[in-house]
Amino acid sequence: MTLILLLVAMTMLGAVASLMLKKACTNLTLREIYKNGWFFGGGGLYFVTALMNIALLRYLDYSVVLPFTSLTYVWSAILSASVLKEKISRKQGIGLALIVCGAFLLVM
Repeated sequence: MTLILLLVAMTMLGAVASLMLKKACTNLTLREIYKNGWFFGGGGLYFVTALMNIALLRYLDYSVVLPFTSLTYVWSAILSASVLKEKISRKQGIGLALIVCGAFLLVM
């Protein structure tokens, strides 16, 4: 159970890393992006999630870890709606619910 919680945490951190990179790139030139703390924070979090992924692959099957990383899309959608005020359509909501169901079916 602890490994599954770590897997969920890894997907959440991946979504936060994406959000940080999005914030780094919004309305900035390429030169400004490389001086932005969001850029380094997002890159650092991606590195941490890669290390978590490697560690989890030592203990869990690849056929579980890789599909489970699709939860990152779910967290990204939730973050984009709450932080960036983007709209999630009904179709997108259904798709996200199916991703969650599929990920948990793999683990059971």
